[in-house]
Amino acid sequence: RDIVMGLSGALSSAITGPSAQSQALAMVSDNIANSNTTAYKTNSAMFDDLVTTAAGASEYSSGGVTVATRANVSQQGLLTTTSNATDLAIQGAGFFIVSDAASGGTTSYTRNGAFTINNAGYLTNNGSYLMGWRTDASGNVISSALTAVNTQVAAVSGSATSETTFAANLPADAAVGDTVNTSMPVYDGLGTANTIQVTWTKTAANAWTATFANPVSASDSSTTTGTTSGSVDVTFNSDGTLASTNPSPATISVTGWSSGAADSTITLNLGTVGGTDGLTQLASGETPPAVSVTGITSDGMAFGKISSISIGTGGIVNATYSNGQTIAIYKIPLATFSNPDGLAAQSNGLYQDTADAGSPVIQASSTGAAGKIFGSELENSATNTNQEFSSMMAAQQAYSANAQVITAVNKMFDTLISAVS
Repeated sequence: RDIVMGLSGALSSAITGPSAQSQALAMVSDNIANSNTTAYKTNSAMFDDLVTTAAGASEYSSGGVTVATRANVSQQGLLTTTSNATDLAIQGAGFFIVSDAASGGTTSYTRNGAFTINNAGYLTNNGSYLMGWRTDASGNVISSALTAVNTQVAAVSGSATSETTFAANLPADAAVGDTVNTSMPVYDGLGTANTIQVTWTKTAANAWTATFANPVSASDSSTTTGTTSGSVDVTFNSDGTLASTNPSPATISVTGWSSGAADSTITLNLGTVGGTDGLTQLASGETPPAVSVTGITSDGMAFGKISSISIGTGGIVNATYSNGQTIAIYKIPLATFSNPDGLAAQSNGLYQDTADAGSPVIQASSTGAAGKIFGSELENSATNTNQEFSSMMAAQQAYSANAQVITAVNKMFDTLISAVS
């Protein structure tokens, strides 16, 4: 009886071996098959022994082996540069947040940043929509709500001038009543470029008045495009620095734009009182005395159509327009987990959160535990083919050895049966 039980236990234990090793080999096969899959994370076989009853000094009870899968989700793959401006990679912890629909979909997480723009303007990867925060043109987040990144949110650009900054010197050697001229560029609310001529008249020692002509088209100075109202009185200190403006702050208005744009109010930034920036009044040393302009610039933006989308380091989505302007439209956040290896893997490099993984924490790139986002880069597969071949050989040898045990037990059973027959 003891012999039969021993042989039966040996056979039972040997049978669990090939089963466990075949599962380990399946993991190796998956890892090798995905050695070129973007951001693929490997799986490892974890073997544990099975014990049926406690073994004694004179009796051994075999149990066998079992195998479990360990997902190495937190592995870091190497980053490589690509030629696609919308590719993304993460160095460090975190996952891109994606959804299976542009709105109201199921949220998943991925390290695969091979995003492209679909025909509706959304950044997608295998049907998953990349989620992000809307920003202003400078990249400041304006809403904490995650929305699908749509590159068409600002398909055209164009905004009115709200401020014009002056850096110029009015000639102190001009006589009272003399005039000098400068001009300022302005955009109406539809992004149309215009020019307003400014006439500076010296009204007293250290005092000037600026009057403003009606705007004309930047491309055709013979075409008047609106009506300007307002004038500015400027006084200077005895050292030529700005003393005061009237009104303060200095403003003008433009009404009746021929383009149909809304009326404009433009603040004139003439510099710091007592400072050497902005407007000054120093002798020009010229005959006749002349104004010297360092720069006169206006905010606002000309009309332009979107021409390209790129994602920079830190996850800022930038839109570049035909007018040469580049503005930020989205910021890509990352989701981090206390136990990323506990995430549930799905096809196409997606993961679902689980209780074992913990709740996602949404953070900007390089903030808190989140890694850093790099644009025009992708994360390689974490598969190490040399290591996988080694694991494959180990699984093959263990499988063969277990098969030999089964064969040996079978022969021993035959011998036993022949002996008792």
